[in-house]
Amino acid sequence: MQGKRAERVAALIKHELGSMLAQEVRDPRIGFVTITQVEVSDDLKYAQVFYSVLGEEEKREETAKGLQQARGFLQRDLAKTLNLRFTPHLSFILDSSLEEGIKIDGIIRKIHEKE
Repeated sequence: MQGKRAERVAALIKHELGSMLAQEVRDPRIGFVTITQVEVSDDLKYAQVFYSVLGEEEKREETAKGLQQARGFLQRDLAKTLNLRFTPHLSFILDSSLEEGIKIDGIIRKIHEKE
């Protein structure tokens, strides 16, 4: 459970990272990445960044490597934007819920077609 301040910082990090990934990161391994959620610890020192990538398993692995490599750059840019004593340490976690939702939707459609 996050406190109100941690929730506000998480929302700001989500917005800023989305902008940075779309406009500033030039790594070709990081293609169309969507930041789905950010959870920040109550002491604001750690942030878990959940992201989704559509595509094959190989594409997801390459994106994970690219995000890990860009982590320092992203933290440095976040430090300029966030007015905090410490910049949260970013951990990137693949969020597969979007792809699972697409699979479930496909299964439901097949069931409706058979009826």
